[in-house]
Amino acid sequence: MATPVLTPDQLDAQASRLHDTQAWQRILSGWESTAREPVLSPAEPPEPVVPGRSLSPAQDRPADWRSLLSVPVGRLIDDSLRALPAAPPPERPLPGRLGAVLPDRVHAWRRVGQRDLRPSVHLGYARQVLTEWGWQNAPYRLRNARGARCICGAMLTAHRLGYGSPTTVNRAGAWLITELRSQGWPGLIGPWNRAPGRTAADALSLLDSAARRASLAGH
Repeated sequence: MATPVLTPDQLDAQASRLHDTQAWQRILSGWESTAREPVLSPAEPPEPVVPGRSLSPAQDRPADWRSLLSVPVGRLIDDSLRALPAAPPPERPLPGRLGAVLPDRVHAWRRVGQRDLRPSVHLGYARQVLTEWGWQNAPYRLRNARGARCICGAMLTAHRLGYGSPTTVNRAGAWLITELRSQGWPGLIGPWNRAPGRTAADALSLLDSAARRASLAGH
């Protein structure tokens, strides 16, 4: 299976362009308010109880707990699921330290038979790459001599290891841009990654926050 040749700076630029599209802005502005408000019918007054008269079957049954809710049950379930943090990726160990320094094409076989993933799950695998293989802040280099990656490099490596399609990688990058904008960073991922004073802990925290944001949006 042919692997698209994409560099970290190209991924960064594509994710930024996706973030700036009207379609993406609609995702960001509308996903929390797409459900219609329920229309509640006025409650009927209870039938008075007359001494000596048995209760009707409807009165004899306890009140349905659903009548006490102000929103539909389905919406409560959906809201609860969206509030859950992103699920950790399934356990699938990365290649060892030697695999970190080998060309990614050596790992192409790992893509065979793999399903696509949600962007939030892909970001979880990118985090795993940084955790196990290391983080580096050289400008737009996929890896350094020790096999450590920048954030964009980790995302591309995760894709080349079989975790997510190119479209998923771009969407994951757009969620990273979205998280950076919420933190007040106006630029791209690469300049943030190599800013003076940046640490590996900062990079992991950014991936966690972006994955959580994408998961809450159903992505």
